[in-house]
Amino acid sequence: MSLGYAEKLSYIEDVGNVGMTEIFDPPRILQEKIERLTMMIRKSKHLVVFTGAGISTSCGIPDFRGPTGIWTLQRGGNALPEASLPFHRAMPSMTHMALVELERAGILKFVISQNIDGLHLRSGIPREKLSELHGNSFMERCSCCGMEYFRDFEVESVGLKETSRRCSNADCDVKLKDTVLDWEVDALPFEEMNPAEAHCEKADVVLCLGTSLQITPACNLPLKCLRGGGKVVIVNLQKTPKDKKASLVIHGFVDKVIGGIMELLNLRIRPFVRVDLLQTIFTQALSSDERYVNWTLRLASVHDKRAVLPFIKSVEVSFLGNHTMKEAVLDKHPFNLKRRTVLTAEPFDVILKVNLSEGCGCAYTRIKIPIDFHASADSMKRDKDHVLRKLKSKAVKGSYCGQNSVIERSVIMMGPKTEMTVRAIVTNIRWYDEKMVKTAGAGSLTTNAYAPPLKRRIQGKNENGTPRKHLKGLIRHQTVKLDME
Repeated sequence: MSLGYAEKLSYIEDVGNVGMTEIFDPPRILQEKIERLTMMIRKSKHLVVFTGAGISTSCGIPDFRGPTGIWTLQRGGNALPEASLPFHRAMPSMTHMALVELERAGILKFVISQNIDGLHLRSGIPREKLSELHGNSFMERCSCCGMEYFRDFEVESVGLKETSRRCSNADCDVKLKDTVLDWEVDALPFEEMNPAEAHCEKADVVLCLGTSLQITPACNLPLKCLRGGGKVVIVNLQKTPKDKKASLVIHGFVDKVIGGIMELLNLRIRPFVRVDLLQTIFTQALSSDERYVNWTLRLASVHDKRAVLPFIKSVEVSFLGNHTMKEAVLDKHPFNLKRRTVLTAEPFDVILKVNLSEGCGCAYTRIKIPIDFHASADSMKRDKDHVLRKLKSKAVKGSYCGQNSVIERSVIMMGPKTEMTVRAIVTNIRWYDEKMVKTAGAGSLTTNAYAPPLKRRIQGKNENGTPRKHLKGLIRHQTVKLDME
């Protein structure tokens, strides 16, 4: 969870049991239970997974009721852990990605989550196979048409409040709302609750992962499978109020249990590749004497032109083919460059060295923008899914990130000529296997015992003079390949 999430919630006295003792099954017993659960999953015709904060602690996101949970610390009068990375840079755990593989294999039918971290969607679980009971910190919804907007930044409010952005549907144009519930103030949304209930009633196995099963009414959903002869399985480090109703209770780290299951099922967990989007907006207009071109180049969010680009720290601008222009550094939002160039200037290239923020898997990427005042660029639109698949495949094959590619370009001739280009950038890669998680440039959000922070540092350069980053023992060597379009 976001460390700021608890502070945004309305005050409530009773948050349930906190700070409960963690229990660990002995290795032999744990392995026997993993094998038993694997057999149940093999035989299952309708597997439903119910998740809580415990599946995200290995991502560096603290839970609420564990020994170092947010509410445990608050109740004891202790300071909250400091975030070493922003919430929006959290990456899916092994468990998140294993669930994606189970869904792709046709084994997992539906996921119900109490988490608001957005990692199920980011990992690749289809939206139609996911109920986010308590909302999503990165999601806004239109109350008029129901359109959802999954952001790369944390939405600023909770409690289904209006945000500063509007629905892009011309028939609506109403203000969007956040989707995160605020305790009993907000009832569970029927569009999330109804499919969750239906799938639990149909399930022959409901697998509860990393949840204390204390929050009502959500905690009662898994039990709905019992009426139809289904079984409940609980994997958690603490006891839960529903243990007596479960056919199997496993006390162990969720990643270890799920990793063992995937090995027995002979299913490989594919790497997670994060791709972020930005748009470059190039605007030009003749001066009043028609001797010069006044032009502006801006880097903007695809979500909203006024929104920040949370994955960009700064932009260094240089020029190829025009030695009279001075280089520039854009070190704060909005990233906006203004220049005046003589109309008769020869074509030249603007080179953007986009320095990525803490938590990204590479230090920077380069973007080349050709400028020709006497030529007209054409609008174009590529298949977005194809572009993203190609980028991700290239990143995994080369074991590096920083690649970028154009998705679409639109040209507006009315008024000042404007060229808007949407680009995709690979900003993180994370590999998974049964023994360790290998991460390209990600630390943890908090300094907790489950996921010690990884310090970001630069050591040397590759043969192209590009900084290479090393995280000893946990990361593959990273280079930034200069893919420029």
